[in-house]
Amino acid sequence: MADQATATKLNRPLSNTNIVAETPLISPAELKSRYPRSESATQTIESGRADVEAILRGEDKRLLVVAGPCSVHNIDSAKEYAEKLLALREKVSTNINLIMRVYFEKPRTTVGWKGLINDPHLNDTFDIETGLGLARELLVWLAELGMPTGTEALDPISPQYLSDLFTWSAIGARTTESQTHREMSSGLSTAVGFKNGTDGNLTVATNAMKSASQPHSFLGIDSNGRATVLQTRGNQYGHIILRGGKTPNFDSVSVSLAEQALEDAGLPKRLMIDCSHANAHKDHKRQPMVARNVLEQLLNKNQSIIGMMLESHLKEGNQKLVTADTLEYGVSITDACIDWETTESLLLEMDQALNEKK
Repeated sequence: MADQATATKLNRPLSNTNIVAETPLISPAELKSRYPRSESATQTIESGRADVEAILRGEDKRLLVVAGPCSVHNIDSAKEYAEKLLALREKVSTNINLIMRVYFEKPRTTVGWKGLINDPHLNDTFDIETGLGLARELLVWLAELGMPTGTEALDPISPQYLSDLFTWSAIGARTTESQTHREMSSGLSTAVGFKNGTDGNLTVATNAMKSASQPHSFLGIDSNGRATVLQTRGNQYGHIILRGGKTPNFDSVSVSLAEQALEDAGLPKRLMIDCSHANAHKDHKRQPMVARNVLEQLLNKNQSIIGMMLESHLKEGNQKLVTADTLEYGVSITDACIDWETTESLLLEMDQALNEKK
């Protein structure tokens, strides 16, 4: 009896004690075969990445602008937005390299909707396999349309499913300090922007940029979904995204301080300005003001600002997610956005000003 009692104690589960379910997931290779990348899509991504890299090297003097919804929650509105953005991209292409912000994953301070991949039905059912499929299908459609895309790399597993379809990536303010995300960034095939910390701390971003430029070895998955050790060569196309903190940091003094921080760290002076978030005091209507300030710095011959970000949708503002069928079409369910008309007029204004500077 004593031996049986001892055996019972030793067989008690000590792992996964808080896991209530395990659901096998489609492998990256299977998802890619279900939604393959066409030759025209491949050309969009290859040329898009080459353009971004040329801007970061200083060979292409255009301004890189990442514009689009705070997050994608409706495929139809994302496609409508993309068609408008593509037409605008062609109009401003001499001075601005315009790519679409396509965010499928949302970091949350506490809880909330985590994005299309995690919860595609907007009802807390977390049908992640469907979410991955919707994301990949949309990205293929966008690439075939000719629209380069950028995203936030949040989950360290999802790049194996989707990263072949992105032109540019960002690491968010909450994850820039994470070793996991620095390692992941070192292996991403796109240029990567690192946001300063939510408190405005710039050191975490410069440290991340330096770390990601170096080789790493870390745990991940391969194309068949098997656990594996990934070895990277390092990503040479890192840059800093100033998104504000306790105070905004888009002004010329803040930019100068960021330039000095990069120089002190022995890093290239590459800065992107996020016109939203703390730089806009979380007021979407302030984004054009931030953008015009950045434009003024560019007209005054600033050489380190390589780009900016805009949170923009078909309609302005945002709405609370209650149920999917009560949502207004074309309105963000995460951060508030400027509307399409504001986006278009702002970028046309910037294009004209940059053209006159030449």
